[in-house]
Amino acid sequence: MTDTTSPTPPAGLPAESPEGAPADTAHHRNIRSFVRRTGRTTLGQAKAFADVGPQFLLPYAAAPADFEAIFQRAAPTILEIGFGMGEATAHIAALVPEKNFLCCEVHTPGVGALLKRIGEKGLANIRILQHDAVEVIDNMLPPASLDGVHIFFPDPWHKKRHNKRRLIQAPLIAKLAARLKPGGYLHCATDWQPYAEQILEVLAAEPLLRNTADASQGGYAPKPAYRPLTKFENRGIKLGHGVWDVVFTRV
Repeated sequence: MTDTTSPTPPAGLPAESPEGAPADTAHHRNIRSFVRRTGRTTLGQAKAFADVGPQFLLPYAAAPADFEAIFQRAAPTILEIGFGMGEATAHIAALVPEKNFLCCEVHTPGVGALLKRIGEKGLANIRILQHDAVEVIDNMLPPASLDGVHIFFPDPWHKKRHNKRRLIQAPLIAKLAARLKPGGYLHCATDWQPYAEQILEVLAAEPLLRNTADASQGGYAPKPAYRPLTKFENRGIKLGHGVWDVVFTRV
């Protein structure tokens, strides 16, 4: 049954996080990993907040996270930054139930959509933080605590004068690399070639990371089997757009 869209978020839903533009973490004091977006929360998403939210939404706390307590098991933990509407997240979590997924997204409709998918698919290995990922990384994730990081299709900020607002910048990558366990991986994907080139350059310059692709592949990795083709990506492919995956591991 198709959800009916409500003109405003129903009572009881978390408010949108305050607006903040991503910037170079080296010289911006109040960094944010997001830009506030407008959107409507459907009745189905609101119901998911009420029914599923209490179990799968985590409160932000400026203290190291205990993954074993959060997920009620000891398992490899993957951080996802900016999951959009949660389509790929739910697919991957269902495909590899032996892994935990800690997911950051500030957009309320997107959080509601993922909660709805969790309920529909009966997923137990996802937890959601509706909070700025940079603060989560800084204050909740200890060094060498993650087995992987996913950043799929971050905002490319196409105009050159806006490139400094892109999420993938050296200071953030240094933070993420320090929080990966040796052998852990960082997987980025984008459909904007200039951003793909920047991502590859930034990750290659991080001394704690090593590219999994060789020079014959141009530095780009084949799409890992776990990452699905989303509706957004399929639409782009039909329009002739490319998609680039960049996968590095922690040395």
